[in-house]
Amino acid sequence: MKTVGLTVLAVAAGAIGWSGNPLTLPLAFGFPALWANSPSRIASGIMSAGYFLAASRGLPQGVVSYFGSGIAEGLALWLGASIAFVAVHAVLWTSRPGRGRAVRYAVAAVLMSVPPFGIVGWAHPITAAGIVFPGWGWWGLAAAAIGLLAMTTKVWPIATLVLAGAFAWSAATWTNPNLPDGWIGVDTEFGGERGKYAGFSQHRETIAAVNAAAAQGQKVVVLPEGAAGVWTPTVERLWLHELKGVGLTVIAGAILIEGQGYDNVMLEISGERMRILYRQRMPVPVSMWLPWSAPGGGSGGARAHFFANSIVDLAGQRIAPLICYEQLLIWPVLQSNTYDPDLILATGNGWWSGHTNITAVQRAAALAWARLFETPVVFAFNR
Repeated sequence: MKTVGLTVLAVAAGAIGWSGNPLTLPLAFGFPALWANSPSRIASGIMSAGYFLAASRGLPQGVVSYFGSGIAEGLALWLGASIAFVAVHAVLWTSRPGRGRAVRYAVAAVLMSVPPFGIVGWAHPITAAGIVFPGWGWWGLAAAAIGLLAMTTKVWPIATLVLAGAFAWSAATWTNPNLPDGWIGVDTEFGGERGKYAGFSQHRETIAAVNAAAAQGQKVVVLPEGAAGVWTPTVERLWLHELKGVGLTVIAGAILIEGQGYDNVMLEISGERMRILYRQRMPVPVSMWLPWSAPGGGSGGARAHFFANSIVDLAGQRIAPLICYEQLLIWPVLQSNTYDPDLILATGNGWWSGHTNITAVQRAAALAWARLFETPVVFAFNR
């Protein structure tokens, strides 16, 4: 009965906490207490599965939409993605209370933050640090980590009250980060299809939206992941020609094919030049990055640049880029924030997510990190 009760609470924490509303993220702070109070190792695994599967409940439908497959494939990938999270927390669970239990949870939290386990490390409770301790930066991250560890000890009721009080103050004074002057993110609704990229008509529509932003006085326009499609010399000439004399910089997502694989990139485009601004560190496993291929990618899949180009420079500003899946993970955003960025660029292409909450969860996670470090964030998503 205790296992059933804890699992129900874990499912609620996962489902409500990761609903896509940033103000519900702190419910994830309850997970360590549920883990610590599990009556057995098997129970901790069941409870962990309930939390993770509830938090990622949009994945099966997203898989069906992306691959055009049946629900069985979607359920298989959903369950497969949970294995790392469940295994790490079940193996490190201990029945002995005290400092050792807190240390074991700390190890689990770190393992789920960095590769290889961190590659599927979404729904990490530490993501809520920016909601509970906005503006505290690294001190807020440390405070959240201490709070999570305290939740595994006998003082968890006190830790709950402290965290709840901090959250109440944060919620009462909540404000979204301001956009920097002259910057704007443009959302699109082009939809999509696996293996299909921007055609000529889409390019024309996107360029028209960019010119409309320029007419309003914007200086930098951020477009979603994949907005510029497969980048070719012909596409480059089109964009350079259309932006010539406009006095505008466009940051657009694109696919850059090289050899047997490709890079998912952000491009900086103006009327004078184009340059590769960023190569994605962690593309979506299986659908983009193929774990069974060479470590850097290839074999037709996207390359993963795990710890590369964590910060980029644009117009004298340090930019922290996060493309789609990276917004759900821990190490990309923390790696970028070690360089004290002036701005976060959070882009995505969520056509495949349908009516699920996947893109809303991505936005909430990115916003939480932006609030933690008091860093402006520019969003641009395609639906």
